[in-house]
Amino acid sequence: MTSASLKDIFNTIGNSRQQMVDLLSELVAIPAIAPEYGGDGESEKVAHLEKRLREMGFTRMERLDAPDDRVSSGNRPNLILWLDGRSSTERLIVIVHSDVVPAGNLTLWKTDPFKTVESDGRLFGRGVEDNGQSLISSIFAAKTLLENGIKPAMDTAIIVVADEEMDNAQGILHIMDQGLLKKSDMIVVPDHGIPDGRLIDTWEKAIAWIKVTTIGKPCHTSQPNKGINAFRAAMRYGYLVDDALHKKFNLVDKIFDHPKSSFEPTKKVDNVQNINTIPGEDIFFIDCRLLPQYKIDDLMSEMRSVADSVEIETNTKIHLEYLLREDAAAPMSSNAPIIQKLKAAIESVYHNDPYTGGIGGSTCAGVLRRAGYHAVAWETVEGNPHIPNEFIQIDNMMNDCKVFATLFLNQLNDIDDDI
Repeated sequence: MTSASLKDIFNTIGNSRQQMVDLLSELVAIPAIAPEYGGDGESEKVAHLEKRLREMGFTRMERLDAPDDRVSSGNRPNLILWLDGRSSTERLIVIVHSDVVPAGNLTLWKTDPFKTVESDGRLFGRGVEDNGQSLISSIFAAKTLLENGIKPAMDTAIIVVADEEMDNAQGILHIMDQGLLKKSDMIVVPDHGIPDGRLIDTWEKAIAWIKVTTIGKPCHTSQPNKGINAFRAAMRYGYLVDDALHKKFNLVDKIFDHPKSSFEPTKKVDNVQNINTIPGEDIFFIDCRLLPQYKIDDLMSEMRSVADSVEIETNTKIHLEYLLREDAAAPMSSNAPIIQKLKAAIESVYHNDPYTGGIGGSTCAGVLRRAGYHAVAWETVEGNPHIPNEFIQIDNMMNDCKVFATLFLNQLNDIDDDI
């Protein structure tokens, strides 16, 4: 057993800054986008990552890929990197994801989204925050243990999952189906946080993505009496349902980063190609995030009630369909071992006062908690995923790497923690 101190460990991490930036840049340059968004999945990106991990000296890796004939490789890769511990009685699991959302409107980017740019201590590019920073910080924490000849007390794994940005079917849900995880595992999902690194997510809102399809009757715009404008009816429904939902689901809970339920119309499908045709069909989507005090069934009941009234008013048919439904899980106890260990690691690096709370976002931690696993979400981020000019503070990546190293090393009684 090497008598390395955390100061030695932190020095190793500090000397790895350029390596960390370089690997993150390499991964950003390989788009890993779900087929639902027009991409070809994560295979190329994960293959490159696996190659680089072997070059770093990692030898114990496995794959639990999910079949998917919509992508050219035929599968969605889930990569598991293991660190053998001195005991296998307990396990620590870190879960990150390899996929990213599309770049969106390129005219809003100041740089190429798939070529990282470093400026003023920041790194810009699609996926650098979601979820590249945590992928790199957790891997380099493990790499630092290897370089210093240290084994953690318990078996530790970093799992790089696919399909997190869509519905998790080929990612964390596939991992769970394969029986890799144990209910006794202590799980950290570094996929949500705040700039000071204090928030540990232990509770997530319920989520429903609703597809709204309005059916009318197409006709030429010069003879509107011969048709039924589905777009007008959809606008009417959108206005009324937005008002109804905000009035009915109006509780405020300050434990959450956004303390209210939210109902956001987002994606809109093209209806007609020319201006002078009244559309007979219109489709749009609403992203709903409900405080856990409410039930998704009640949300859909309210949306259906408004749809019924608009159908009568406009002589249309309105269909409501779930694209995603994730009911809220109960919050974890603040006394859970993983929370206490993580708090201690955060305090030792950031010298702050971490606290537990809830978020409106959806992470693998929420999926796991619904299934009865002990999982929290945490990282230190500026909070700009899914938008143009996504960026990270490189110092956050470096410090989070130290937190993960401390989390691993705090399992050892014979490590000198005098920083």
